[in-house]
Amino acid sequence: MDASIKNYYLAIGKIQKCIANAETLDEAFQGSLRIIIENCNAQQAVIWYADKSDKDRLHPYYWISPLDMMAKTHSAGEGAVGRVYASQKTEYIPDFVSAPDLCTAADFEGVEVGSMICVPFSNEYENLGCIQLITTAENRAFTEEDADMCEIMVMMAAMAITDNEHRLVPWHAGEVVISLSDICREFKNGEVITKVLKGVNLDIYKGEFLVLLGESGCGKSTLLNIIGGMDQATSGSFTYMGEDFSNATQEQLTEFRRSNVGFIFQGYNLMPNLNAVQNLDLIGELVEDALDSSEALELVGLSERKNNYPSQLSGGQQQRVSIARALVKKPKLILADEPTAALDYATSIEVLTVMERIVESGTTLVMVTHNEEISRMADRVVHMRDGRMYEVTVNRHRAHAQDLVW
Repeated sequence: MDASIKNYYLAIGKIQKCIANAETLDEAFQGSLRIIIENCNAQQAVIWYADKSDKDRLHPYYWISPLDMMAKTHSAGEGAVGRVYASQKTEYIPDFVSAPDLCTAADFEGVEVGSMICVPFSNEYENLGCIQLITTAENRAFTEEDADMCEIMVMMAAMAITDNEHRLVPWHAGEVVISLSDICREFKNGEVITKVLKGVNLDIYKGEFLVLLGESGCGKSTLLNIIGGMDQATSGSFTYMGEDFSNATQEQLTEFRRSNVGFIFQGYNLMPNLNAVQNLDLIGELVEDALDSSEALELVGLSERKNNYPSQLSGGQQQRVSIARALVKKPKLILADEPTAALDYATSIEVLTVMERIVESGTTLVMVTHNEEISRMADRVVHMRDGRMYEVTVNRHRAHAQDLVW
């Protein structure tokens, strides 16, 4: 058997197994796309999905790319993505430079697009959207065989949807709060330079629960520190509510943190010689119009513990005090770095339930974690790898803290 045909059948088998073993449609979609990318030589890929309320507009639902595609949309007939959705016919562009319609290339701004395959994503009931794959200029261009294989594999993936009620409901982003563009961070130790972040592009939206997920050392905590103004990028741009902080002074960053950001850390960082309410009062004195400390403790369910010292509180209670401390500032943005890493399962769920209520109140929350189960609570999950954004998922059904199991 020809090697390419053998690989084709092996890929189809992997997709069938992925769909059969997936516990959710999200897992079926994402797993299938990973297999398609692996077998079609793609460097980046996007699942474009039709909005349930507006079937003529496509939104990015899941993508593998160092770029943030969240703000991109396509109307039926617009660019390659829209044309494929409207016509239900695959488009294969072996050379983007000579292609007459470069509209879709704008989605990948900053990347030299080499070739593209765009395949309709549909089943017997409806047109769901399309799947777009690109290869960069320095990599081998797609072949017609790649396009054929991709078309069949996408058809197999679409079989995971069996009726209309499963149509995805995309999360609609609000106002951009923070915008990061090509963020790099290097650390020098003598002659040795360590590159921790290697070009991160990310927008964070008002009221969003965003999770940064990845293995230790992938750069997620460094990125969180830059978002919170505790560190500065070596290069790239950072804006908050349209104001440029890329070259901010330490005084400007201090004021930014004081006025806008609340922090929750893995270590609780409470003053041991102060009781719970005094720990909060200490922060409240630093800002104008602070939330009353007793009210903040009530929000996290610790009113009866306000006079207890940290040594008189369990780990979960101390973490809830640290959450209340962040709330005292009435921050527009809360950053949490592995807030449950030192807690057992039951206590973690208690803490995550409190954080869930914070998000429901409209506060933007960015959390770093290595626990994939926690990421099910987020609006979006940014998977980081080797200092870059690698994969982004938009959760169509956010899980509640009480639903998590690990």
